[in-house]
Amino acid sequence: MTESSAAGFEDPPAELLADAAAAFGLLASSARLHLMWALSQGESDVTRLADRVGGALPAVSQHLAKLKLAGLVRARREGRRQVYYIDDSDVVTVVRVMVGQLTVRSANASAPVHGLHKIGG
Repeated sequence: MTESSAAGFEDPPAELLADAAAAFGLLASSARLHLMWALSQGESDVTRLADRVGGALPAVSQHLAKLKLAGLVRARREGRRQVYYIDDSDVVTVVRVMVGQLTVRSANASAPVHGLHKIGG
């Protein structure tokens, strides 16, 4: 086994890691993560998303535009509405696992979620 592999997996190219870091960077915003969580439950238009996450319509639209540009969400037109959705089940899984794990941790007094803020910098 080479130094660049662990458990049978080769290290991904630097460009791929940079793309992944950029995607995780977009999810580092609690507003965008909330939108991704909402969309992981099913498709929605921007008005319903803004109501659900408690954000102003222009701000939610801007967040969705960034997520769409990064390829994390997609949109289709239904009449005058734009309906947003996540077209990648792996992205849905990542969002659900992270939020789910932190929910479990927050219920456990020995591993408070607020401690993660110090780790992330």
